[in-house]
Amino acid sequence: MDCIFCKIIEGTIPSKKVFENERILAFHDIQPQAPVHTLIIPKKHIPTMNDVTGEDDAVMAEIFAVARQIAKEQGVAESGYRLVNNCNSDGGQVVYHLHFHLLGGEKLKPLG
Repeated sequence: MDCIFCKIIEGTIPSKKVFENERILAFHDIQPQAPVHTLIIPKKHIPTMNDVTGEDDAVMAEIFAVARQIAKEQGVAESGYRLVNNCNSDGGQVVYHLHFHLLGGEKLKPLG
């Protein structure tokens, strides 16, 4: 598989990890768009949000719990943060492995 995130999960591409367990990996984005910019991904390869199935419900819930934990640990839970998922090309998705961007650490501009 030629998925950059799968290579990060297997360790062939290095990352600056923020969180890891059996199902989820979170790491710093190499091109941060905010002072805090963490990517949160399932270790299972799921290409897009459209590919999430009922059997993925538990890992999806866990991703949101991990996001809350990371926001607290990174000091942005109280001031505020954004959690973003881009789906497919018109939605801005570049890497086709489901991922969420946790952004914070500054006042973010409102979306549209």
